[in-house]
Amino acid sequence: MGIQEIASVTGLSKSTVSRALRGLPSVAGPTIDQVRRVADELGYVPSSAAAGLATGRQRAVGVVVPVIDRWFYVKALGGVDAELRAAGHDLVLYNLGGPGGDRDRAFRRSMLRHRVDALVLLSLVLDETERAELELTRHPMIVIGGPAPGLRNVGVDDAVVSRLAVQHLVRLGHRAIAYMGGQDEDGMNVAVPYLRHDGFVDAMAAVGCAVRTAWMVNGRFSFDGGVAAGTELLAAESDRPTAVFCASDEMALGLLVAAHRAGVRVPEDLSVIGVDGHEYGATVGLTTVAQDPEAQGRTAARAVLAEVEGHAPEPAGPAAVELVVRGTTGPVR
Repeated sequence: MGIQEIASVTGLSKSTVSRALRGLPSVAGPTIDQVRRVADELGYVPSSAAAGLATGRQRAVGVVVPVIDRWFYVKALGGVDAELRAAGHDLVLYNLGGPGGDRDRAFRRSMLRHRVDALVLLSLVLDETERAELELTRHPMIVIGGPAPGLRNVGVDDAVVSRLAVQHLVRLGHRAIAYMGGQDEDGMNVAVPYLRHDGFVDAMAAVGCAVRTAWMVNGRFSFDGGVAAGTELLAAESDRPTAVFCASDEMALGLLVAAHRAGVRVPEDLSVIGVDGHEYGATVGLTTVAQDPEAQGRTAARAVLAEVEGHAPEPAGPAAVELVVRGTTGPVR
């Protein structure tokens, strides 16, 4: 079953069918939906190998992740994959395996530059050698989850994220606010923790609240790190904050465990707010500044696919965030 059969059924030209199957912006949305529906009914399966021979393209996009078992990466990867599948492209995954992984396998060997048409980098900052190697490929590239010098970025404005969190706590009457951040040991973009930290400091200054160094704790952007940092933060009963802004939901979830173990009631004794919109946060009623990494993945995939098709790169702009108030924040006592 080929494009000619789809063209015959839909009454469209073969060139229009081809463009619709690839989801190109030059084809109207209803036409794309019609062509894909008929293709599914006829059992049409596009051949990426044949397309590569005809166009010199692989009809595949490489996605490079620091690790594959973190919530943000899984969600963003799902968004990239959904958009690529809709456009008839394959996803080639390069897992760096964390700090002890083999970055050389992804960045300095020829398989990366020959198997894909574009690259999506999840929360990565490249060193000079890696950047030089990737530039030799001339592939369209984009980063999700944090800025990288010289590359387009799809992500949230971390200063806005911190400001929303601090303003919410201040409106509830909190002034003794702690911050849980730190660096992600699994290789997250190093800019994100710094930007959220600086955003917190600036937001506190804007509302006239002092920042206490002893209440700036390192939760390592992980659940276990949140438990450990929360235990340390709540150890002194006579000197506890009334609220904590955690720079990720995973750390916030760990803090909730630490608070429970310390006999600290949430939100009566301690308000807790996170960042991300993790589904586990919804389960336990965590207040958060939510983002949508799946939507960010879709945006990134569309951006590089458009560039592969010859369109000029366009800036993505900040991704949407939303303050979601649940049960872990309340008025100061």
